[in-house]
Amino acid sequence: MPSIWQRHPRYVVFVALVLFSTFYLLNPYQSTIPLDSYAAYIRDNDLPAKILRAEQVYTKVIDNRKQLIRKFGPTPHDVLMFPPDKDPWPAYTVWSFFPPSFHCPHEMERIGALGDGGKWTCGMSRLEHKPDCIIYTFGMNYETSFEAEMLERTRHCQVWGYDYRSNSFGSHIKSNYRAHFLPYGLANFDAHEASNKDKLYTLKTLLELNKHDHIDVLKIDIEGWEFEVLKQILEPYIASGEPLPFGQLLVEIHTWEKKFEDFLPWWEMLEAAGLRPFMTEVNLVYQNYNRGKDTDLAEYSFINIKGNNIFISDPPASSTEPNVI
Repeated sequence: MPSIWQRHPRYVVFVALVLFSTFYLLNPYQSTIPLDSYAAYIRDNDLPAKILRAEQVYTKVIDNRKQLIRKFGPTPHDVLMFPPDKDPWPAYTVWSFFPPSFHCPHEMERIGALGDGGKWTCGMSRLEHKPDCIIYTFGMNYETSFEAEMLERTRHCQVWGYDYRSNSFGSHIKSNYRAHFLPYGLANFDAHEASNKDKLYTLKTLLELNKHDHIDVLKIDIEGWEFEVLKQILEPYIASGEPLPFGQLLVEIHTWEKKFEDFLPWWEMLEAAGLRPFMTEVNLVYQNYNRGKDTDLAEYSFINIKGNNIFISDPPASSTEPNVI
């Protein structure tokens, strides 16, 4: 009896085509994008590629900053923080030189209260189920809507709050075993003996006391002390080449009495440590009560692109946490 292949040759051809197409499509070495298509040149679908692309964009911004300094300087010594409104009229402020042009590779959102208190963040969803999530926050002065929302939205985050002007978190946080408050101040030196009225600690000392080796989010609002404090924190890591022990920095910058020639190297120090600004918000609430004066205060949010923190590196696939859909 003739086989089915002899009786239906067209069927044989059809089966062969199906098998060939299947092997072709399932071949892991076969690109599904034609090489002559512009899509073949797009390589920023994964997290490391997105970080690299954002860094390329930010490098261009640094070059543009140098050009702007030459235009209005021509040296940093000649650049004014907030030029007077008179001829020749320079259309800039200090904030024009430092745009938040690094692209956040995740969702970007404002956590906490609208107006004063809330902070712009990048990828907070990556902390929702992180088992060793740590948040440090300094200078809250009872405005703790950011801290309260982070506690509410995460399963494991431990929030460590410090403020020597307060004796507790604000009313946003009731009783929560993951919230830890201490009436300490963040400084660039340690001064917490019995004779010290205000107990001041360096970040390094607090990490040692708490037995922490990383911080996912570091939030700082210490009324101008951020310049000395961040210098003390960052310089050892820049010298050693080691990555900073935190993934994001949310800081309010107070430029009171600052000169551009001093502010510029401080900012470049942040960049050398791996910090990249992805969002800023000039403090218009402060400006509303200080009309006619300089716009001295601005909130900046930075992501740390060095190391393997949760915002630039995916966690191991063998996580013990259940899958969440």
